[in-house]
Amino acid sequence: MTKPRIRLALRDWDHLVPVTTGTVRPAAFELELESRSITPDVLSEPELDGGETSFSRYVLGRAAGDDRLVGLPVFVMRGFRHRCVLVRRDSDLHGLTDLKGARIGLTGWPDSGNTWTRALFRAAGVDLGGVEWTVGGLVAGEQGKDRVGPAPLPGNVGVTDASIAEELAAGRLDAILTPFMPAEFFTSESRFRHLFADHPAAELAYFHQTGFVPGIHLVTLKREVVERHPWITGAVQELFEESKRLWLSRRRLLADTVPWLLADLSRTQQVFGDDWMPYGTAANAAMTAAFCEELHAQGIAPRAIDPEEVFAS
Repeated sequence: MTKPRIRLALRDWDHLVPVTTGTVRPAAFELELESRSITPDVLSEPELDGGETSFSRYVLGRAAGDDRLVGLPVFVMRGFRHRCVLVRRDSDLHGLTDLKGARIGLTGWPDSGNTWTRALFRAAGVDLGGVEWTVGGLVAGEQGKDRVGPAPLPGNVGVTDASIAEELAAGRLDAILTPFMPAEFFTSESRFRHLFADHPAAELAYFHQTGFVPGIHLVTLKREVVERHPWITGAVQELFEESKRLWLSRRRLLADTVPWLLADLSRTQQVFGDDWMPYGTAANAAMTAAFCEELHAQGIAPRAIDPEEVFAS
């Protein structure tokens, strides 16, 4: 019997390398994996069977009754957000409460990562409605991403074609939220720094409080694919699980990617146990519930979202 061919598109995350290279292969289906530089819009590409999808956009779609995508609790992108708040190097701002009433740029309004970062503001008592938000690209003219989403933006949110990094450097913004650092950030001449002087410590405290690392992107499959092959969701999840396990074992052996990776791997094991980015519905239940709550609390979702809706078949 011929195995079905499944075509997925994802960015080239390190933990996907064993799948990308073919070291890890699915037994029940033939996989065609495309590496993308930006997150694909799975629904707009008829040749795709699934791929990497924004957690926010997926949840909002399901909440609106759009079930064309079936989400897998396979979060290929996840990460703490304290590191994502940047200010000028000479800024006198050092904590979230310093940003009450500030002018803040961000790379997308409904984005999963920025939703999690704004959650930190809310937890710190910063009124999101009192902030002057500006949505724009980190670099001027960045294309290929919907930064505002389908819903009208709140009155205190504007949009710019200018680089929000340059707007920050020029003093027209007080801070920016970005999941990716400007290129100059890794140079001694960088005009920017993290708001948190010790963001790892703040992130560790967040983990001890919440019990999770925020999920940003997950893997989705088109509903028609799942209906044709009901077993495919479990097979894809196990494939990426195996890839993640093999990647970690190889990194522990070949740890010279950066000078202190071995120390980081050891500390990660001590803090998180065997898996800091677990897959599965139960392992991500608390994180999913917190995210649904934030989408509604921040006015991005027009109604409260039952977390049980998110991974319902």
